[in-house]
Amino acid sequence: MGTAVRTTQIFLASTLYGTATLAAALDSGCFRAADRRILLVSNNAAVPETTPGPAGMPGFARLAARFDEVRDWNAVIEPFHPGGWQPRGDDAPLWERQLRALWGLGEDRLELVVESIQVAPAQALVQLFPGTPVEVYADGLMSYGPTRNKLDPQTGVRIRRLLHLDLVPGLEPLLLTEFGVPAQIVPTEAFRKVLDELAEDPECAPAPETAAAGADGDGRPAVLLGQYLSALGLITPEEEEELHVRMVRGAHALGHGRIVFKPHPSAPARWSRRVEEEAVRLGARLTVVDSPVLAEVLYRQLDPALVVGCFSTGLLTAATLYGIPVARTGTGPLLNRVTPYQNSNRVPLTIVDALLPELEDRAAVRAWAPPGPAVLEDLGELVTAVGYAMQAQILTARRADAERYLASRLDAHTWRYFKKRRLTALGLPGAVPPQLAFIPRSPAVRRVVRRVRHLSRAARG
Repeated sequence: MGTAVRTTQIFLASTLYGTATLAAALDSGCFRAADRRILLVSNNAAVPETTPGPAGMPGFARLAARFDEVRDWNAVIEPFHPGGWQPRGDDAPLWERQLRALWGLGEDRLELVVESIQVAPAQALVQLFPGTPVEVYADGLMSYGPTRNKLDPQTGVRIRRLLHLDLVPGLEPLLLTEFGVPAQIVPTEAFRKVLDELAEDPECAPAPETAAAGADGDGRPAVLLGQYLSALGLITPEEEEELHVRMVRGAHALGHGRIVFKPHPSAPARWSRRVEEEAVRLGARLTVVDSPVLAEVLYRQLDPALVVGCFSTGLLTAATLYGIPVARTGTGPLLNRVTPYQNSNRVPLTIVDALLPELEDRAAVRAWAPPGPAVLEDLGELVTAVGYAMQAQILTARRADAERYLASRLDAHTWRYFKKRRLTALGLPGAVPPQLAFIPRSPAVRRVVRRVRHLSRAARG
C-alpha cells in the first residue's frame, strides 16, 4: 500500500484583524481537516522595517496558537516588498520547489487561504502553487464591493468560496461573484469570542489611563477612530487633522465629557496633539491609545457609549457585534474626491454614508438604531448599482440591476454616490444627454474656455 498524501493548509494574513477572522473561522469548523496548518504572516506596511506587522501586535501569540507553525513571508522574499513583488512566470516552478523544501512541504497536497487575492502578496502565493485550490477570506467592508482587478480566469476557477464576516447583516458580497464563488459567513458569535479572548489577554491590557476612561464617574466614553486617510492620498494631512478635531467637537457636543482617541498606528504623533489641544479647549477629558490593539478589543474593555469614525470597518463591528451607537463624519466630501471612480474604498464609503448618521446631526445620532430589512434591501440595490458602475466589465451580469436602480432611484440624495461622467461612459440612466455629451471632449470648446480664462486673468492683472 502507498503512503497516504499529507494535506497542508497555508493561511496568509497581513493584519491582526484578518488573523482574528481566521481564528474564528477555525474555531467554528469552517475549514476541512488538515494534517498541518501554517500561518504565513506578511507585513505590508510601507516600511516594514520600522512598522510592526501582525506578529508584533498584542495578542498575536494567542491567535497563532491555533496553527501548527508561523512563517514570515517578508523573510522569504527579502529584500523585496510583499506589496510589490510577484514571480516571473518562468520562475514560478523554481520558487515552488524552493518553498516546498524551505517549509518542509515535500509532496503534500496543499490548500491556500488568502486575503485580497487581486493583489500581492496573495496573488504571488497563488501563482507559486499553480493548480492548488484557493479559498479567500475578507476581513472588512471591501468584500461587499466588486473585485478591484480582472482576475486571470485560471485563478478565478480555483477559488472555492469566500469567507466573510457578517458586518452588514443581509448584505451579499459582490467580491468574486463574476466566477460564481459562493460566500460563507464566519459566525458572528465565534468572532466575538475571539475578540473577548484578545481583550482578556495580558498583552492587550489597556494602559491605566485608558482603563480609567471606561471606569470613572463621568459616564461611558466616546471612542474616536483614526484611519490615516492621507497616506492613501484621499485627503491632505491638514484635512485629516481637522477631521479628527471635528470628531472631538461632535462627540463633546453630544454630551460626552470622556473621549478616547485611537489613532492609526502609522499616523504622525502631532495629530494626537491637535486632538488633545481641542479637548482641553472644550473641557473634555481625552485619552489617546498608544498601544496597537484592535478597536474591537477597546469596545470590549471600555463599553463605549458612542463610536465615531469616517468609514472604518470598526464602525460596523461596533454596531453589529456590540450594538454600540455609531456616527460618521467626513464621508460626504470623500465621496466626491475619491478617484478614480473605481477606487476600492468607494463601496465601504457608500455603505457607511448610507447606513450611519452624520455626527453633526445630533438628533439623528441619538435616534439611530440598527437598520431594518427595508433599509438593508435598499442598501443592497445601491451597492449593486455602485459596484456595477465601478467595474462594469467584471460585473456584466449586474447591468440590468444597475439600470433599474438608476432609472427609478436617482434623487438629490442618491446622486452623491454616482458621477455623471461615469454613467455617461457606461450608457446608464442619469448620463449626460447625447446631444451635450460632446462638450467636455470638444477641443474647440476647450480652446475657447482657455482663451476666456486667459483674458479674465489679464483683465484682473
